[in-house]
Amino acid sequence: MFARILASGCFVAFALLAQAAAAQTVYKSTMPDGRVIFGDRPEAGAAKVESSEPDTSKRGVQLTPPGAGRKVEEMRTRRESGEAKEEQLRQAEEAVRNAEVALANGKEPLPGERIGTAGGASRLNDAYWARQKKLKEDLVKARDNLNRLRIADK
Repeated sequence: MFARILASGCFVAFALLAQAAAAQTVYKSTMPDGRVIFGDRPEAGAAKVESSEPDTSKRGVQLTPPGAGRKVEEMRTRRESGEAKEEQLRQAEEAVRNAEVALANGKEPLPGERIGTAGGASRLNDAYWARQKKLKEDLVKARDNLNRLRIADK
């Protein structure tokens, strides 16, 4: 228990000292025998003491070279364009799958798509065949769109 409290106390003290040292004045003390001592306060008995404060301003600090901002913007635009193309391709693939499922499910005649014959049987009417034709056309359009997107992506 005591060790945990001691460790926590040391951590807090270190964090506070490290934060305070970030913008603190630094003293260079030259001792009479020629030794140089750097510290956060002047050394007693120093022959010469120089103080300096670190420049913490952002002036002159440049994280990216001058032309890099434009290159980063171009890369971001290219990435977003690629993501948009991938999303279009994914949607086109999903449209093909949906059209295939609709065609498979549409084989069964719906109510009203059968007509009775004179012999007592039934046959499929024009509405059924029109629906089948539309389902096939939808599948062809979806596949054409997918192929067009794949060719444009290359």
